[in-house]
Amino acid sequence: MISFNEALNTVLDTNIRTKTEKISLHQSIGRVLAEDIISDINMPPFDKAAMDGFAIQKADIDKKLTIIETVGAGQSPTEFVESGTATKIMTGAPVPKGADFVVQVELSEMIDENHVRFTGHSKSNIIPVAEDVSIGGRVLHKGQKVDARHIAVMASVGCNKPEVYKQAKVGIISTGSEIVEPENTPNPSQIRNSNGHQLIAQVMQANGLPEYFGIIEDNYQDTFNAIKKSVELCNILLITGGVSMGEFDFVPKIMSELGVNIKFDRIAVQPGKPTTFGTKEDKFVIGLPGNPVSAFVQFEILVKPLIEKISGHQPNEKQIKLPFGIDYRRKKDERKAFIPITISDNSEVFTFEYHGSAHIYALPKADGLAVIPEGKKEFIKGELVNVRLF
Repeated sequence: MISFNEALNTVLDTNIRTKTEKISLHQSIGRVLAEDIISDINMPPFDKAAMDGFAIQKADIDKKLTIIETVGAGQSPTEFVESGTATKIMTGAPVPKGADFVVQVELSEMIDENHVRFTGHSKSNIIPVAEDVSIGGRVLHKGQKVDARHIAVMASVGCNKPEVYKQAKVGIISTGSEIVEPENTPNPSQIRNSNGHQLIAQVMQANGLPEYFGIIEDNYQDTFNAIKKSVELCNILLITGGVSMGEFDFVPKIMSELGVNIKFDRIAVQPGKPTTFGTKEDKFVIGLPGNPVSAFVQFEILVKPLIEKISGHQPNEKQIKLPFGIDYRRKKDERKAFIPITISDNSEVFTFEYHGSAHIYALPKADGLAVIPEGKKEFIKGELVNVRLF
């Protein structure tokens, strides 16, 4: 059995990446850039008025000035601003040649329709050419996960087909003769398959491509055939159930027979101790526990970072420190624990009724997971704990 940190480092110890493709700008949401994005223009492309006002020579700030033209956004000035003259200018318009200062309209006073003077001034209100970025400047880095903010930047520099890493294809197999699909009514010895569909959703939220291979009953040859086929078709294969110590838990044996190099099969973590991880060439196979909370947590802390890594994004799971709102104590402390918690309006952490790794109905109540280090048995009220938010 290895520590959680050793397990995570083992899972992420890979240089494998998915292939790349060029896709439309809007399709790139959630994807990871496989190239730097370079600007083809200066931004702004000209000296620009920061607000409505008058473009003048600063030395004329105390003079009565003649208005020679009006320039709006999207228009180009035609007149040169000489001493004694001013151009009325709108926010975003190019500053005319000869002007080195823009006085905001609020500090101006019209003498008549052709003349203006000023009641005061502040800063110049000119945004210089290329203040934000210059031609050839890098505006986004390779490895950046794209969201709406990055879409705006790419649009501004004319990148309408960014090159991104392809989504990782993640296969999902549920094992167990006791489970049936949600549309079926289980008999007294059966339960519905929550794990498989939970994992489909988690893969989608991690920007992977789920491939569901269904339920495989507790039959050695059927399980062998399903795993063999799935490994060939996917970047990552997730198998729920069959990794514990029961008579029908033969997933690790099948993995070995198929040439999967098992890196670990036990983690000092709660929940999810029997999680198994192996590799075969450029493929990854992960056996997850059958209990749904265990499968959920292990996906979040191990599988999601792997999907991100091979999809070109450096995993960076952020945790925040929050105080416990109660005294917390656990019976055993030899494993690192991830405990579902709620967060109060004043940002305090509270546990709630939780029956263990099969208690899937607890998850919708949770705001995140409190991370309890191994060797740590209790927290007193007000003590800070690391929290992974959902």
